[in-house]
Amino acid sequence: AVNKKEEYAKLQKAVMSIWECCELLNEFVDDSDPDLDEPQIEHLLQTAEAIRRDYPNEDWLHLTALIHDLGKVMLHPSFGGEPQWCVVGDTFPLGCAFNEAIVHHQYFKENPDYYNPKYNTKLGVYSENCGLDKVTMSWGHDEYMYLVAKDNKTTLPYAGLFIIRFHSFYALHRSNAYTYLMNEEDEEGLKWLRVFNKYDLYSKSKVKINQEEVKPYYMSLIEKYFPAKLRW
Repeated sequence: AVNKKEEYAKLQKAVMSIWECCELLNEFVDDSDPDLDEPQIEHLLQTAEAIRRDYPNEDWLHLTALIHDLGKVMLHPSFGGEPQWCVVGDTFPLGCAFNEAIVHHQYFKENPDYYNPKYNTKLGVYSENCGLDKVTMSWGHDEYMYLVAKDNKTTLPYAGLFIIRFHSFYALHRSNAYTYLMNEEDEEGLKWLRVFNKYDLYSKSKVKINQEEVKPYYMSLIEKYFPAKLRW
């Protein structure tokens, strides 16, 4: 995971706009997605439009919904061609004990960190309430998109970055594990992540979004919060 992070953190894979990345993703259906076999962009727009309907004033949240899964572009053959298992799935902190709330927790016994006294205590290398921005997470599409957004100087609020980085961190937002690593800013982020989650999973409908109709709105948000071209 560390090697993958080092490789992708250089952001030397491509230079493209957010919308171009949406279109690249459109060629994929995520094997792990429990819902319809829709192209990714359809899922992203359905999520974003549902949130926009219920939270009309939080435009940053509409955009966050649109882009939260763009890290899955690592699956694209022209991009990284990574296998699904290393891009999607639950994420969790490294450098402290693996919480039992993590899915398939039993397999951590095969991980040397499980036995390393430096890493296998509750806090491990961290301190109480240090803030999740100080925590090293397992590698996946969440972490990648978080790095892309942050290093391209997005002006999204912290809660938006929190959603992008932690939406697969189910041990936290489903089971309340690791809350002792959070600071006040993270509390606010988690509140919005829980709002977002209600729309992200199992919320898809058969109602097709008219992409051409909604595209100008999302383009205006992309322009507001991101540079025209990003390094990926």
